[in-house]
Formats: sequence, structure tokens, C-alpha cells
Amino acid sequence: MARKRSGAASGGGTPATVAAGRAGVAFTLHSYAHDPAAPSYGEEAARALGTDPARVFKTLVTDVDGALTVAVVPVSASLGLKALAAAASGKRAAMADPAAAERATGYVLGGISPLGQRRRLPTVVDSSATAHATVFVSAGRRGLEIEVPPADLIALTSAITAPIARD
Repeated sequence: MARKRSGAASGGGTPATVAAGRAGVAFTLHSYAHDPAAPSYGEEAARALGTDPARVFKTLVTDVDGALTVAVVPVSASLGLKALAAAASGKRAAMADPAAAERATGYVLGGISPLGQRRRLPTVVDSSATAHATVFVSAGRRGLEIEVPPADLIALTSAITAPIARD
């Protein structure tokens, strides 16, 4: 089910949809029945929405030289930790502790959105996002995706773009 929203922050939304609405960003919300047994939340979203997995992006919280950093990459790819470290001007990157990721973002794993996080973290969006008119990212809970133009995603998160995904 898709609902178009634009501009206004609507009541009952997630922090991600509220942030997009307050910024005046036009977006489409897509919901689907989440299966807790799904092996990959991102691939599940792509299948449920009938969308090319290259347009559905996962939000990964990492640790770059001791600082939590968000990486946004297509669900059809993996995160290149060395590429992320270089993009973030660091030496070493690793996946963050899940509890630290949840505390910093205010979201649960599988529903972490790059938008509306409790604490704004440095963000790197894979440069492949700019090849699409719109991309999908978590809207802040499992089974809910927000579709936005990549330029708006980058602006809302103050992200840099870099080739951080690997096949």
C-alpha cells in the first residue's frame, strides 16, 4: 500500500516521516506485511514492493575510528568497510554494536532509517543512489519504506556520497 505525502508533518508518523514532512520533502510511504523470519529485511522489502533491489537501500550503523557513522547502500550489495572508512576520512570501519546503533538512532534493527534519527550521525550514501529518480529507505519501522528522490535523502541527512557498496 502506497500513500503520497508531501510537505506537512502528519500526526502518527515515524520520526523519519515527520522529518521529511517538516523539511517539505515530497515522499511516498509504502507499507507491507513484515515477516519476522525473513533472512534479509531489505530484500524482503524489495520483493514485497515489487521494486528493483538496486533502488532499495539499507541503513547500516558502523564505527569509523570510534565514531558512529551511517552507511546507506543498496540491499543488492554489501558495504565495503574500507571504502566507507576512506569516504569518512577514517582508517578503520567496522559494524557498530547493535545496542549502540539502536540507542543512537532511536530505531530498532531492521527498521533503522537514515532520516529522523535521535542523534544525527555522519552519513555516507552510496553514489549509486544518484542514478535513480527515487530510492527507498526504511521509514523507521519494519514493514514501512519511504520513497524519496536521492537528492532529498542526501540533503536531509547532510550526507556525502561515495562508492561504498560492493557486489
